[in-house]
Amino acid sequence: MRKIATLFVAVLPVLVFSADETPRPNQPPNPTQPNVNIEPRLRGRPADAGESITDRRADLRIDTTLVLIPVAVTDPMNRFVTGLERDNFKLMEDKVEQDITQFSSEDAPLSVGIVFDTSSSMGAKLQKSRQAVTQFMKTANPQDEFFLIQFADRPELVQGFTKETEEIQNRLTFTQAKGRTSLLDGVYMGMAQMKKAHNPRKAILIISDGGDNSSRYTETEVRNAVREADVQIYAIGIFEPAMSRGRTAEELSGPGLLAEITDQTGGRHFSVDNLAELPDVAAKIGIELRNQYVLGYVPKNVTRDGKYRRVQVRLVKTTGLPPLRAMFRTGYYAPTQ
Repeated sequence: MRKIATLFVAVLPVLVFSADETPRPNQPPNPTQPNVNIEPRLRGRPADAGESITDRRADLRIDTTLVLIPVAVTDPMNRFVTGLERDNFKLMEDKVEQDITQFSSEDAPLSVGIVFDTSSSMGAKLQKSRQAVTQFMKTANPQDEFFLIQFADRPELVQGFTKETEEIQNRLTFTQAKGRTSLLDGVYMGMAQMKKAHNPRKAILIISDGGDNSSRYTETEVRNAVREADVQIYAIGIFEPAMSRGRTAEELSGPGLLAEITDQTGGRHFSVDNLAELPDVAAKIGIELRNQYVLGYVPKNVTRDGKYRRVQVRLVKTTGLPPLRAMFRTGYYAPTQ
C-alpha cells in the first residue's frame, strides 16, 4: 500500500506515523507508543501547488495514530512559561479526556515558510520587513530549513527549501514593491510547498500590510486548507490606524483575516503600526516556536471516519504561579479506512 504523508503541526496537532507501527489485521492499535524520535525524515509525494482541497483531504491517511500537539504557554505578561511537567496539562478530544502518553519540551528542527508581501503598498515598509525576516532567522538552529514565497499580483516561489538562511535573505535584498495583494493565494501555495518539508514540525510566517484583493482562492477554501494541514501559522500585519482615511475595504478586513487564519493553527497574529517594532516582533515569534511543549496521545476514539476532531488543552492550576494561557491547534481530521 502506498505510504501517504500526514499531519504534524506548529507550529499544532501533529500526526506522526510510522510504517513499522501499522496494526496487524484484526488487531486494535496499541495504546502504548514508544518514545517519539523527532528527527528530520523524508515525506511522501510532493504536492502540486494547484492540487485541489478534495485531493488533499484524500491524502490525510495514516497507518497508526499518534496525535502530537505543540502547546505554547504564557503568563499574564505574555512571557513564556517553561519547566512545566506532564501533570500540568489536561487534554480533551471532542470533550473526552485523553491519556497523554508522550511529553516533550525540547527544541526540535523546524521547516519554515516565509510568505512575504511585495505589493505596491509595501514600498516604505520593505526595509523593516526584510530586517524582520533576518531577526526571525537568528533564532534558527542548523537543522531548520526555509522556503520563501513572495506575493503581489500572484504568488511566486523564489527560493525552495534550504538550510542556508543567507539564501532567503539574499533573495529579499532586491525585492521591489509593485502590484496588488494575492495574500490568500500566497498562503495556499505555502501549504502546498510545505508538503515537501523534511522536518515533522512545520510553520509559516506571513508578513503583509493588508487584506487580499487579487487571489483566485477564496477565504473559505484557504480556511479549509489551513484547517486540514499540519502547519502552524504566524502573521505580522503592518496596518495603518483603524481611523486612517486612506485604508481600503480590503485593508480594513486584513487583521480579521490574518487572525482567523492563524488562530486555528495554534499560531498567532501580531498587528504592528510602528515599523520599528517589526524586527522585535519577528524575533519573538521565532523564540515562541522554540519554547513549546509537545503533548502526544493515542485517541480513544479509534473510528476511522475522516471527521474533524476538536482538541482542547487545559492547564492544571499550579500553586505559586499566576493564571497561565495555553495556545494550541484546535483540531485535526481523523484517518479514513
